[in-house]
Amino acid sequence: MASLGQTFDATTVDPFTPYEVLPPGKYVAQIVLSEMRATRDGTGQYLYLEIDVLEGPHTGRRLFDRLNLVHPNPEVVQIAMRTLSSICRAVGKLQVSDSTQLHLVPFIADVRVRPPKGEYGESNSVRYLPRNPQPAFAPAPAAAPAAAPQPQAAPTGGLPWKRQL
Repeated sequence: MASLGQTFDATTVDPFTPYEVLPPGKYVAQIVLSEMRATRDGTGQYLYLEIDVLEGPHTGRRLFDRLNLVHPNPEVVQIAMRTLSSICRAVGKLQVSDSTQLHLVPFIADVRVRPPKGEYGESNSVRYLPRNPQPAFAPAPAAAPAAAPQPQAAPTGGLPWKRQL
């Protein structure tokens, strides 16, 4: 038996509602929390991210992501590094030394739904896109149209070798 120290009235608190995945789509979002955490088996570390949706009917919903930046499998690390690169590009900060530099900068979260896997139900995955994408290359300025070639006047005096100087 455990005394609560007071009488708890369940009518004063909304009950816990199960986590529902966010529908697929593109949402304006921002990273609000990040921290390095140890993996469950202790062989690596991941960057844990919490992301808030900023606009639309799902404003205030939170997404989560994990980037395995330290892991015995190099392919797993490579995937995490590519995702981190996408995040940096999405928030416009190409060189960062601390994950807090990625916080509170709006970007587009391209949200997808992963099907259930094992004991886990559906979950969201996030692709990170810039809010205002820049062109991959700057188009060259349009050149002024070339002047139409002018017809050359016929030389006076006929053939050059017959001309009198």
